[in-house]
Amino acid sequence: MITLKKLPYEFNALEPFIDARTVEVHYTKHHQWYADKLNSLIEWTEFESMNLEEIIMKSGGPIFNNAAQVWNHTFYWEWFIPNSKWIDGNTEISSAINNKRWSFENFKTEFTNSAIWNFGSGWTWLVKNSNGELSIVNTSNAANPMTDGLIPLLTVDVWEHAYYLKYQNRRAEYLENWWNVVNWNKVEELYSR
Repeated sequence: MITLKKLPYEFNALEPFIDARTVEVHYTKHHQWYADKLNSLIEWTEFESMNLEEIIMKSGGPIFNNAAQVWNHTFYWEWFIPNSKWIDGNTEISSAINNKRWSFENFKTEFTNSAIWNFGSGWTWLVKNSNGELSIVNTSNAANPMTDGLIPLLTVDVWEHAYYLKYQNRRAEYLENWWNVVNWNKVEELYSR
């Protein structure tokens, strides 16, 4: 049975950038629904004893969609921290961003623009390949870059339920504020593995 991880902070911890009501509804309604639906789909199947990554890599259709949405949302929530600070300097992630010929500000602009123009519902990701090279990719709906052999380092949810209560249709404003809660220490930790 797939259960949601408890959020590592209170619903209001990300304010004013992501409001408490959005976090509560997003986590307790949308995210929980994907987990509940997935559990109903995998009961009495070969997937019932698998972890989320295994289900994502071995399934398709509704089972894949719900498993990937549970994983994507869990990943999204765990990469937030109140009062975020970019960890510039002698870190592997800042070196990798600079080696890509980005400055941090250029990276932010490219990532934000990619997320703004990610058509419809989906996710924008910072990923690394097996050589440690970074790229920004968009996925639609529940898609996850792991299925293409990429390692997710950071993601932003651009489904409207992630921002509509506070920002309505202002995706760009949501994204501008989202940078204020990114946990760069977690991104560094994952990149360094």
